[in-house]
Amino acid sequence: MSLHPRSSAAAQVVVGLSGGVDSAVAAWLLKEQGFRVAALFMVNWTEDEEGYCSSAEDFQSARAVCEELDIPLHRVDFSAEYRARVFDRFLADYRAGKTPNPDVLCNREVKFQPFREHALRLGADFVATGHYARIEQSPDGPRLLRAVDDNKDQSYFLAAVARRHFERVLFPIGGLSKPMVREIARRAGLPNHRRKDSTGICFIGEREFRGFLTQYLQPNPGPMEDAAGRVMGEHRGLMYYTLGQRRGLAIGGRSGAREAPWYVIAKDLARNALLVSQEENHPRLMSHRIVTAPFHWIRRPEAFGQPLSARIRHRQALQVCTVQPLADDALEAVFEQPQRAAAAGQYLALYDGEECLGCGEIAQAG
Repeated sequence: MSLHPRSSAAAQVVVGLSGGVDSAVAAWLLKEQGFRVAALFMVNWTEDEEGYCSSAEDFQSARAVCEELDIPLHRVDFSAEYRARVFDRFLADYRAGKTPNPDVLCNREVKFQPFREHALRLGADFVATGHYARIEQSPDGPRLLRAVDDNKDQSYFLAAVARRHFERVLFPIGGLSKPMVREIARRAGLPNHRRKDSTGICFIGEREFRGFLTQYLQPNPGPMEDAAGRVMGEHRGLMYYTLGQRRGLAIGGRSGAREAPWYVIAKDLARNALLVSQEENHPRLMSHRIVTAPFHWIRRPEAFGQPLSARIRHRQALQVCTVQPLADDALEAVFEQPQRAAAAGQYLALYDGEECLGCGEIAQAG
C-alpha cells in the first residue's frame, strides 16, 4: 500500500507513538515503505498521584515497539500546554453547564500544534500518527477524509485542526480496519499486538468521573424536576449530567409515575435545576435545527443549500442536513431527521461525501 509518492529512504518521518497498537502499526508500515522512521512519545498529563493515568505504562510499551522496529524514540513533555489549552478549557466548559470534548481540543491544540512543530524541528519531512482517517493532497490544499473503516473513523476528532497543519501529515492506517491492524501487528511480531485499546481521557483514566471532577469543581446541588415542574429528587451538580443520560439519576418509584427509566432532558442553569422525563425521546431532547459557535472550516463547500452530512458525536451514523452561514461565522444546520441529545459544548462535524469539511461547537439546539 503506497502512502505517499515521495516515500523513500531519503524521507524522514516522525511518528507519534502512543504505546498502542495503532501507532505501532503506523510506524511499521512507514518503515516497510522505505521511510526513515523515528518515534515521538508525548507526555500530556503528569498530575496523577493515584496512578490512574497509564502514561508510564504507555511509554514502556512504546519503547518496546521501538526496540523491535530498531527506530529511535524521543520523549517530550507537553503537560503544560495540555493544561493551559485543553484541561483549563475542559473545566471552564463544565462550569458553564456544557459537555466538553477534550479529544477534539487535544488534537487541535497539542497533537497538531506543538507536537507537529517539535517533530519538524527534529528534522521530519513528514509527521504521522495512528489516527483512523485519511489525507488527500489536492491542488488547493490538504483534504481530510473519513477512514475506510467507518466504525473506527476518527475524522470527527480531527475536524477542528487547522487545514495548514495537515500539510506533511500521514495517516498510514486510515485505509485499514481494526482487525487488519491487529493482524499486521501480530504477523510483524510487535510486542503490543494484543494490548487493549485505550478508552476515555488520560487524566481521568479508570477512576469514577464524578469523584475526579470534585477535585477541581465545587458541587452545587439543586432540584431534579419532571417536565411538569414536580420535584423528583436532588441532583449533585449540573456538571455531572449529560443530555439523554439515564444512569445514576437515583429516582426511585414515584406515585403516579410508570415503572420505567428516567432520562435527563434539559439543564436550567438559571435555576440550577435538572429536568428529567420517562419519555426517552422527549421533545426537549430532539432537535431538527442546530446552531454552532463560529464554525471552523477545513474546506468550505462551493455553495450552501445542497444536502450534506453531519454527526454530533463520535461514531454516530452520518445524518443528512442542509447548512447556512449565520452572523459572526456561526452555522445553522437543519436535519432531515431529529437529532437526540445535542449538547452544548459538543461538536457538529460536517461532511461532503467522504470529506470532512470542519466542525463547530454546538451552541443551540431546537
